[in-house]
Amino acid sequence: MTAFTVTFVLVVAAAGLLRWRRPAWYWLTFGVTLATLRVLVRYASVMDACGLTMPPPRWRLALARATNRPAPESRPPRILRLRPTRTGLVLRLKLRPGQDAFDVAAASDRLRHSFAMYGVTSREVRSGVVEVRMTSYDVLKRVQMPAKTDPRPMRVPVALREDGAVHYRDYRAIPHALTLGATESGKSVYQRNLVAGLAPMDVALVGIDCKQGVELFPLARRFSALADNPDTAAELLDALVARMESVYQLIRAEQRITSDVPDAEIAADIWDLPDHLRPVPVVVLVDEVAELALFATKEEEKRRDRIITALVRLAQLGRAAGIYLEICGQRFGSELGKGITMLRAQLTGRTAHRVNDETSANMAFGDISPDAVLAAIQIPAEMRGVAIAGDSSGGWHRIRAPHTSLRQAVNTCNRHADQTPDLPELAPFRPALTGAPAAVVSLSKTAPATA
Repeated sequence: MTAFTVTFVLVVAAAGLLRWRRPAWYWLTFGVTLATLRVLVRYASVMDACGLTMPPPRWRLALARATNRPAPESRPPRILRLRPTRTGLVLRLKLRPGQDAFDVAAASDRLRHSFAMYGVTSREVRSGVVEVRMTSYDVLKRVQMPAKTDPRPMRVPVALREDGAVHYRDYRAIPHALTLGATESGKSVYQRNLVAGLAPMDVALVGIDCKQGVELFPLARRFSALADNPDTAAELLDALVARMESVYQLIRAEQRITSDVPDAEIAADIWDLPDHLRPVPVVVLVDEVAELALFATKEEEKRRDRIITALVRLAQLGRAAGIYLEICGQRFGSELGKGITMLRAQLTGRTAHRVNDETSANMAFGDISPDAVLAAIQIPAEMRGVAIAGDSSGGWHRIRAPHTSLRQAVNTCNRHADQTPDLPELAPFRPALTGAPAAVVSLSKTAPATA
């Protein structure tokens, strides 16, 4: 008996230590079994307490009265599947007649407390079927991407969602996106993960970094074109518009709309073209969009209008030509001048890191979801990298990208430098790869001594 007691105490102590220091290990060893039993035992009573049960149908009540039996109890949604994951449980429910997926979503916080889980989210799989994802610990506190993800052409895993699922940046589904966030909010790390994920793919990367290239130029070996000032950016965007027009001419020539060709083979964008004719897709990363929109003189205003017009044209027409926009900034409102709101309307994907005011959050999600606005302004300053990701459908998730240092991103880009496409239209903007500078430039305010 003494040996059993000692063993039991050691197991409990080990479980407590794991839950405190390594919640993921605790979940895989002890937590998954305890949580599964807790859900199955408490399920009927919890659903009744949360108002997720439906009274029995009239025919059952009539049958009970006719046979002099007790009245049947209210019925909760039927469990179709209970699947454990590496971060929690996935519960698939079949709703009873009269129930709605919104009822489950509204009760998610009560379900979280009742089942003693860290977080509960729900989504409608199909009519009458709801999937409830329960996480056992804060997966965003220490982000660990799963060993196996599901990357596809133009689909990059960039972050982890609060429900334990992987957040993908899918350019085929959401061609253009906007990323907002204050200084030191984690935008640069998100961008590095994006570039590192795109580096092994057959895609051309084009960067516009008006902070003299401090963010994107270290990754230059994987970029087909880079611009570090507004003047060069204007010329680069004009070259991209010219490429877009030439790609459309290629698609028009290869549409194959004759009557003897099946409808499924008619080309409407580059992905309908044969592999040997398909142009390389282009992802354009703009590091700070405000530097392209601000002006102080008449000449700068003309340049600004030229830049914004080109960006709007690429956002409206670039998808079919395989040109995708990834625009980052601290603010993105109408104060940046005419054409900005038109450009924002074309950016379907929205990601907002910590912002300094509610107005900035409204710039990202005001036309999508008020709940996402509230979630964006509640991101704490110490949680760098946490963001709210949504799209024009109104759905949103809390995500966090794994920390990727600039050195790691540079190593990834250098490793895949041989996959950098050489596009003739963008050849003048190909970054010059030089070695170490011949002389060290002094950054102090003291004037250099003269000989």
